[in-house]
Parts: sequence; structure tokens; C-alpha cells
Amino acid sequence: MRTYDLSPLFRNTVGFDRMDRLFDSILSDVDRTPSYPPYNIETLGDSAYRISMAVAGFSEGDIEVTQQENALFVRGRAGGDGDGERKYLHRGIAGRAFERRFALADHVRITEASLKNGMLNIELVREVPEALKPRTIAINGGSALKKLSRKKAA
Repeated sequence: MRTYDLSPLFRNTVGFDRMDRLFDSILSDVDRTPSYPPYNIETLGDSAYRISMAVAGFSEGDIEVTQQENALFVRGRAGGDGDGERKYLHRGIAGRAFERRFALADHVRITEASLKNGMLNIELVREVPEALKPRTIAINGGSALKKLSRKKAA
């Protein structure tokens, strides 16, 4: 891991220590990013998405999918299927507990989650309320003002 010393940049500044800590945290988190379980994020349309996670060895009861505000949490705990009785020559399928967190944009909600053939598929859709959608306003020439001024004159 590389470490960068940014202190020479902050010698003549006051109040930028927060930015220094931000850079430090960004650079240090690169090596700690979890890679298990692997996942894909697909776009299915303008406002539909799918997150697919490879969760071999987990059943529906072992996985919990939770949405809190603008975050999606996927947690898996290792199932107790009698691994203590088994003796492995090679164990390549990881059955360890995991937690993945995904940041969601505003107005994104989960519509469905399914587990089939070791793949967890989470369907998401973005539903923007009508009040927040852009709307087109018709531009009238000066005719509406002329009609109003004629009515007042009469």
C-alpha cells in the first residue's frame, strides 16, 4: 500500500485538516474493499436495475436483504449444514458470513429478490414522483395579455 504525505500542502492553510483526513481515508479504504461475494449491476431499462450476487452455498434463510433510506444491505450468515462433520481435501466455496452495502439514488426501491442456482437477483426500480418530474410549460404570445386588457377597458 502506498501512503502519501500531504502535510506539506496544508502547512500554510487553516481548516483544511478535514480534507487531509478525507484523502487519507479514501486512500486507505482501497485495499480494504471487500471482494466477497462477487456481484454484477445491470441496467434493464431507463429506470430498472438488477444486482446479481454469486452466493453459492447459501439458502433463502441464510440471506437478508434490507433497504434503509438510501442504502441497500445484503447480509449472509453461514448456514449450519453440518460442516463440522465433513472433512475437506480442498474447500474453494466460501461459506463465510458477509455484508454488502449499496448506496441507492433517491426514489429507488426494491421490487423483488430471488435466489436461484446460487445467484441472488435483486430487482430495483427508480420511481420519480410526478411532482418532481420536469414538466413543459406552454409559452403564449402576447394574446392572453391583450384579451385581459380589453376586458378591463370594457
